[in-house]
Parts: sequence; structure tokens; C-alpha cells
Amino acid sequence: MNAIQHWRDALAAWEIPPAVLADAEDSPWVLPRHVFVRRARSQLDRPEGASFEVAWQALRPSGSVLDVGAGAGSASLPLAPRSTDITAVDGDAELLARFALRASEIGVAARTVRGTWPEVGEDLPAFDVVVCHHVLYNAPDLPAFVNALTSHARRLVVLDLAERHPLTALNELWVWFHGIRRPDGPTADDAIAALGELGITPEVARWQRFPATEHPDFATMVDVTRRRLCLPRSRAAEVADALSEAGHGKDDTPDLGSSGNGIVTLSWPGGAG
Repeated sequence: MNAIQHWRDALAAWEIPPAVLADAEDSPWVLPRHVFVRRARSQLDRPEGASFEVAWQALRPSGSVLDVGAGAGSASLPLAPRSTDITAVDGDAELLARFALRASEIGVAARTVRGTWPEVGEDLPAFDVVVCHHVLYNAPDLPAFVNALTSHARRLVVLDLAERHPLTALNELWVWFHGIRRPDGPTADDAIAALGELGITPEVARWQRFPATEHPDFATMVDVTRRRLCLPRSRAAEVADALSEAGHGKDDTPDLGSSGNGIVTLSWPGGAG
């Protein structure tokens, strides 16, 4: 099986069993916006990681930036001092509004585009640097997604992703509550192999993100986790007990299922000329 097909099949394996999904009281497709806002604020206060450093160096001289899957801007807004302008693409209107507000506050020219990549890319010009953080695991059609990134970058594409599919952080809880073993892939190495089949040999940097408290309180972490597990509200106390046994509590509320702290940065030359 080739690497691109393996990537597609590995993502398809994450489909929630229909019987479990049918019993869910709330949608498991949770978008904890507060997590994205906190990450953007943290990165603006103190940028960290290889992804920032690689993009920062590529913006010499200053240039335009496209942020695909921008959220609240954690990937692109820290680059503002070397950016002539930033365009943010995301499917969530509220997060784009947060991005626009923060861009205005720090005085960078910014534009927001609501939509799905790569479809919205058809109406966008080329940019000097394209950044894309924690989106690739949502892209089963990796060739179309990646090729659009490359064709929109003049200098460099900077993509980061967790070492493993972020939902693997919930796998033990799926066994505990449902007796179901969830997939353990794909991984960043699978992405690198798939890029190789597209003729892309990226520079690879592996690094650890500093652990952070991401939910405002333990109750929010419990509710988000419960929904991702397709459990009814009546079982929230059981979820709280399971999270407490795993060592989480008042001062330790990571966003399980969003992305881990082991991050891989992939970068390669743009193809926009």
C-alpha cells in the first residue's frame, strides 16, 4: 500500500461506530474555541517552537503570510513584526473574528477568509510564506491539500502537526467506557512518507511544546472530554473520576484530543515562483 493511500485509510478508520454515535446526546465534534484563543495569546506573549523559528527566518526580508486553518492566529500573528500582511483562512467565523481583533490590536494588516482548504485557495493569490498548524490530520485528501499549500507559497511552506493523531490521547478512555479500541495512527512519519510520494522532501524538526493549562477549569475539560467520548451528561461524574485517576485536576487541564505536546515541524520550498 502506498503512503498516500495509507494516510487516507488511517484517517477513515477514525469514524465513530454508528451505534455509539446514535446514542450521543451532544455532538462529539467539539471545537473548544477558548483553547485556540489561549494558544494565540500565549504565542504572542512568548513564541515557542521550531515552527515559529523557521517561518520567522523565512520572512527576511518582510513578506506576506497565509495562515491555513488559522484559528485565532497562533501560527501567524507572532510573525507580525516581519509580515507586510497576513491572510487567515478558517471555517469558524468566531475564531476568525478573534483573529481579526487581535491583528487590529497589534497593528498588522490582516484579511480573513472563511472556508475550507484547498477550495478557498482557488480565489487567493500567492504569498511569501504559508503556515499551517495542526490541520493535516483533518485532510484525508493529502495531495490536494498539500499541493495547494505549495502552489500558494513563494518562499516556504511551514506545516506542523502532532507526532501522532491527536485523538489517540483519548484511546484508553474509549476502552474504559465503550470497550472499543480506537486507531493509533496516522503519525507525522506517515505524513512525511506521503509527502515523499508527492516529490517533497521536507526539512524536519521535532520538538516538545511546553505543557499548559488549556481549559479554564476542570469542569470544562470534563464536559469536552465527555462529548468527544459520545457519553451522556449523566456520566459526567464518571468522566471526572477517570480524568482524576489519570492525574488531571484543577491545575492540569490539557485539551485531550486537540494535539499533544510532541510536535513535528515540516518545511519545504514554495512553488509559486
